[in-house]
Amino acid sequence: MAVVLPRLFRLRQTFGGPKIDDIPAAVSASMSRLELGSKIKPGQTVALTAGSRGIADIPVILKAAVDFLRGFGAKPFLVPSMGSHGGSTAEGQKKVLESYGITEDAVGAPIRSSMEIVEIGRTPEGWPVWLDKIASTADHIGVVARVKPHTSYNGAIESGWLKMMMIGLGKQAGAAWYHRVLLDHPYDPVVRSVSRIMRAKAPILFGLATVENGYEQTALIEAAAPSQFEPVEERLLGKAKEWLARLPFAKADLLVIDEIGKEISGSGMDTNVVGRKRALKTDSVADQPDMRHIFIRGLSAHTHGNAAGIGFADFTTARLVRAMNHRDTVLNCVTSGYPQGANIPVYYEEDRQVIENALRILGLREPQEARIQRIRNTLHLEYVEVSEPCLKELQPQTKFEVLGPVDWTYDAQGNLPDLQMH
Repeated sequence: MAVVLPRLFRLRQTFGGPKIDDIPAAVSASMSRLELGSKIKPGQTVALTAGSRGIADIPVILKAAVDFLRGFGAKPFLVPSMGSHGGSTAEGQKKVLESYGITEDAVGAPIRSSMEIVEIGRTPEGWPVWLDKIASTADHIGVVARVKPHTSYNGAIESGWLKMMMIGLGKQAGAAWYHRVLLDHPYDPVVRSVSRIMRAKAPILFGLATVENGYEQTALIEAAAPSQFEPVEERLLGKAKEWLARLPFAKADLLVIDEIGKEISGSGMDTNVVGRKRALKTDSVADQPDMRHIFIRGLSAHTHGNAAGIGFADFTTARLVRAMNHRDTVLNCVTSGYPQGANIPVYYEEDRQVIENALRILGLREPQEARIQRIRNTLHLEYVEVSEPCLKELQPQTKFEVLGPVDWTYDAQGNLPDLQMH
């Protein structure tokens, strides 16, 4: 029996938060307040962290930091700081950076990639603190990171400078060890404990943080001295949560996501947006978005086959499974202590088959009554599509305008076209 689908409508959401137009000027102004000239001597080296997330304007931000440091006669360089990503190889991690436009030519500085580490100390709990070996040889280290809500952990500190030092600069060994620790201990005290040893034992000179608005634009840039990392990161996280883009409705029978990827979120999709934020034994998660079924159609180009987070979904496509780099996905998920993140959900060859089968199992709601939301990914939420029952039955959680109805259209292979972002 043919499935009758509900009418779809295209929405344009409005989010809060400022936007920085002159990125280099903002970087320079923020770093100038630290009076780094009194600490940097001409000819000294400065290692800058570069992570594996798709951070807005990141090549420009890094180049601005490089240029600023060169003004003191310093010799800055970049170190890939991304735990186990890039297949846990030095060349793989450098390629991840290059896929984001972070090249030696673009930033004006060398990229020195290695998976070697050194142990620089132990926390009061007795846990080893590891540091990228190349970074350890630098005269100074600048921690560059985006501050945002974490996809797994809750607290005053989530994703930012402290996590970059513990996981990013700790490379694969640090990522594997501390994800094990976090299975038994709360995130907040662990990441603070590690960061305090890192700041005491490593030549951390400054932190440079970026916060994005709901349009994935750079909204705030702030530099801080190592002694101020914790209070400043706490304050910036508050801003990041305030400006976080959200779905128009906090619940749905079916959420369709065109793509997931590591540059979009560490979990492939941001669980702060779609729900299913996993509560570890040491954490609790309240007031999450509630999606009965999640359907992920494909992988982003920048994820290089890493489908980490696919296990959060209920349905996917055979083409995603074929595009998946199983080794890298499993390595990433096992390292993070969440092997379920690599689980492959039910999949079909066609999008049409997924949607029709998902809508047949909504309890007593008929398919034409289904509350459906559709997004490109969890970074780009300005334009979304929702079914008519959402508009009639659910309380909005964002501001939006209804642009008009859209048709359910499939190509010759039975697949949806990608959602348009303009």
